[in-house]
Amino acid sequence: MTPTASLLLLLLLGLSEAYPLVDEESKTNDQTDKDDKVDISTRILNSNKGSNAMLLEGDLLVPTTRNAMKCFSQQCLWKKGSNGLVTIPFIISSEFSSAEGQVIDTALKSFHSRTCIRFVPRGYENDYISFENRDGCYSSLGRIGGQQVVSINRQGCVYHGIVQHEVNHALGFNHEQCRSDRDSYVRINWENIDPQSAYNFQKLDTNNLNTPYDYSSVMHYGRTAFSMNGMDSITPIPNASAQIGQRIDMSYWDIKRINILYGC
Repeated sequence: MTPTASLLLLLLLGLSEAYPLVDEESKTNDQTDKDDKVDISTRILNSNKGSNAMLLEGDLLVPTTRNAMKCFSQQCLWKKGSNGLVTIPFIISSEFSSAEGQVIDTALKSFHSRTCIRFVPRGYENDYISFENRDGCYSSLGRIGGQQVVSINRQGCVYHGIVQHEVNHALGFNHEQCRSDRDSYVRINWENIDPQSAYNFQKLDTNNLNTPYDYSSVMHYGRTAFSMNGMDSITPIPNASAQIGQRIDMSYWDIKRINILYGC
C-alpha cells in the first residue's frame, strides 16, 4: 500500500470514529426521548387523523358493551389481589423495535413505584392489555375483558407520556377537560371548534374522586385540541395564561386518583 493510500485509509477511519453510523434504533431513541414543546394531546390527535377506528374525544374506542363515558363500577376496574396489588398482564407486539418496546415498558414501570398497579408479562391470563402498532394512539375506557388493545402507532405515539395517557384510559380515567365541573376551570371556545368535532367536548357525569381540577394532568388536552383555525379551543379560567396540556409525565393528582380509585 502506498503512503498516500495509507494516509487516506487513516483519515477514513478517523472520520468513522468521529461520525459513527446512526442506526434505526438510535433514531428511535432520539424520537422517543426528545423533550420538546409539543403537548401529548397534539401528538395523539395528529396521529389519529388517519385512523379508521371509531373514536370518542379523539382517542377513546367506542365500546360495544357499555357507556364509554362512565367507568365507576367494579365491573370496569382491574381486579385487586389479596396482596393489595392490581396486577395487569400485558404483551408488547413484536412489530416494535427493542428501543420502542423499552419506551412502553418504562412507561408501565412508572406506575409501579407510585401506585399499587403492577404490569406483568402475560402468561395465560384471559384479561390482558396488548400494545399494538395500529393506526393511531387510542384505548378503551377501563377493563373490558379479554384481549384489550392499546394502540401505540410507531410513527407518532411511542412517547412516555402518550403511553401513560392511554394506559390511564385503560385504567378507567376520562379526559380532564370533560369532567363534570370543568366549566368552573376552563372555557370551551365553541367558535373555534369545527361543529363536527364539538361532540368531543361533551361534559360528562364523571366521578372526580373528591380531587381538584388539574390543568397539569396527563389526561388534559392542550389549548388547541380540535381547533379549526389554530386559536384556543380550551382556555383556562380565571388565569387565561395558565399552562394546560402535559408533555412529559403524570402529575401528582393523576397518581393520587389512581391510588384512590383502586384503594392503594
